Amino acid sequence: MKNNILSKVSLALTIFLVLALTANSWAIPSFARQTGMSCNTCHTIFPELTAFGRQFKLNGYTMVGIPTVQAVAPADSDNTILNLVKTSPFSAMLQASYTYKSKEQPGTQNDNFSFPQQLSLFVAGSLTPKIGAFIQMTYSDQDGKFSLDNTDIRYADQTELAEQPFTYGVTLNNNPSVQDLWNSIPAWRQPYAASSTSPTPSAATLIEGGLAQSVAGIGIYSLWNNLLYTEISLYKSAQQGSPNPPDSTSAGVLKSLAPYWRVALQKQFDDFYLELGTFGISATMYPKGIAGLTDQYSDLGFDVNIEKAVGDNMFTAHGSYIHESRTLDASVANGNAFNSSGKLNSFQVVGNYYLHSQIGFSLGYFDLSGDGDAILYAPAGVTGSLKGLPDSNGFIAEFNYLPWLNTKLTLQYVAYNKFNGDSTNYDGAGRNASDNNTLYVLCWVAF
Repeated sequence: MKNNILSKVSLALTIFLVLALTANSWAIPSFARQTGMSCNTCHTIFPELTAFGRQFKLNGYTMVGIPTVQAVAPADSDNTILNLVKTSPFSAMLQASYTYKSKEQPGTQNDNFSFPQQLSLFVAGSLTPKIGAFIQMTYSDQDGKFSLDNTDIRYADQTELAEQPFTYGVTLNNNPSVQDLWNSIPAWRQPYAASSTSPTPSAATLIEGGLAQSVAGIGIYSLWNNLLYTEISLYKSAQQGSPNPPDSTSAGVLKSLAPYWRVALQKQFDDFYLELGTFGISATMYPKGIAGLTDQYSDLGFDVNIEKAVGDNMFTAHGSYIHESRTLDASVANGNAFNSSGKLNSFQVVGNYYLHSQIGFSLGYFDLSGDGDAILYAPAGVTGSLKGLPDSNGFIAEFNYLPWLNTKLTLQYVAYNKFNGDSTNYDGAGRNASDNNTLYVLCWVAF
């Protein structure tokens, strides 16, 4: 068994080196073309944002660093009525990967190649002087089709408040937290890519992707004195590929508006940066249909972000804690849960060290814990829990190499201490948490 694992590691390293030596250099994405700036102006190692990248997003993706097509109102030479970027707003992203699990899932094959794992098309950049967009369409190897992915359309402007700079705006998006500026929030936190063929813990809080691409939200946000960020957004169901308007055959429909909030304090101290924040969402949902009993979720999160320049290199750290309270009256009535109330906690922390924006080392820890439920977390091969518990924890180690700033090669290892409630025989079918340990090799190109 040991020799087999060593041979797989050797194979993965060989694939990683071959990709590193044969990758092509592509044109930089539309944001870089629009601003005329290199990728590492906005990113440490993409997609993690720098301070400049956060400002670019905050201001609606509208910063332009190249000549534009302009027109002014005839009666007022200072009133610009057209300001179009000359470059294309279209970009693409390709991910190809290899996955090896410590033990194959029963009845399946190990050593999985995904080509592509994901293929995304983007419309991204300035639409008007004060409106910009990030619109993503993604092909997934698991779905075998294109669908709408993360989308964020913004209006932004600047003024002064109490004699201090004040940026404010409106966001229209389809995933609570996709509009956020920091890499500690579910939509943008690490790992930025993961295997699509390896088992993952069955439990997650609602804000950790439970509403992604199935809602539409509009919100207002502001940043005062480059110090205090605030946001309030309201979400309503806007499911794709299902009945519209929702009917008795629909699933996971919000009963009413779901409020999302975000407050953050940030401060730059010479070569050290610190952000402390809180965020959350409250949602009442019909797990099936559009009438009757509902399930209610209240998520409250806290986060921290640290950045420290070390010469030409950079250390970053991101952490988040989310506490979810659930009232599952509808799920209990439908036989999909045993307890009408419960709690779930999610904790993640990761540290990164980047050399010259081209080499990165990362180590992270994650922990899920909460109340047990014999039906919600029922025993089942690989995906179930013999003890009816959601508890999972482990480490993620990652090495990144960027031969070019828009081409990332990743070697990642995920190690589980506990999976779906236990370390050994967690599913009742003899599978151990460590059997899901995953070696993952990725080539990620944006062009």
